[in-house]
Amino acid sequence: MTEFPCENGPRMARWADLADELDRWKDTGRIATLWWRDDDAISGNDRLDRLIATVSGVPISLAVIPAPADAELAEWLAQPSRGTARIAILQHGWRHANHAGNGKKSEFPLGRSRLTVASDLAAGRVRLTTLFGARALAVLVPPWNRFDASFLPLLIDSGLTGISRVKPRPMARPVPKVAEVNVHVDLVSWAGDRGFIGETAALGAIIAHLRARRLSEVDADEPTGILTHHLVQDEQTEVFLRHLVALTCKNPATRWLEGASVFPEAVCSSQ
Repeated sequence: MTEFPCENGPRMARWADLADELDRWKDTGRIATLWWRDDDAISGNDRLDRLIATVSGVPISLAVIPAPADAELAEWLAQPSRGTARIAILQHGWRHANHAGNGKKSEFPLGRSRLTVASDLAAGRVRLTTLFGARALAVLVPPWNRFDASFLPLLIDSGLTGISRVKPRPMARPVPKVAEVNVHVDLVSWAGDRGFIGETAALGAIIAHLRARRLSEVDADEPTGILTHHLVQDEQTEVFLRHLVALTCKNPATRWLEGASVFPEAVCSSQ
């Protein structure tokens, strides 16, 4: 739950600016990869239904909170109206509980017992594989996108081979055998009214990351990640997402990646 500033993006970004950036990728013979992560899933509901309808065939990675996850969520996702949707399941912590005391919210802050953290991570992995089978990728999405670096070595021991946080990753592997692929544009204005951040801000942030990748100012191999939260998603966000999907899907220089492609090693460990 982090809003992403777009200081490096166009101040008055428009859809034409995004199309222009994608054309620049096309001119260089490269594909601008994107991926979509949605956080805080627990159960099937109308809001999740609306999200899947908005996806319109684009693959989405759904970060599910393991402990309170509804046992019927897997059946809900498998129903005919949703069964063809390309949905991967990621592990959104364990209980989405804040253990940070007076600091910024975090389920895994510095100071927590390593044994307790390892137990939570492993329990979450077991819970999601029990509910979703191979659809549950071995990827941790820490609540509030915060995970103390001292706990990174615990991921492998807990059956996790990937982590997804926010902002351009400093390295593809923060520790051996663990891949990091982050999101870069949060569409929710958490510091404001929890509504849509606005078309200009959203486009500016997307363009800024795509441009930085194209110019090798950040890791060019990290796909540009869009973050949504279906439980607070408003109509303005849906309108923006539909336009984004329509524009990118018809552009030959753009490809939306499935969770299994974003985290290929996490697929192997989930089977």
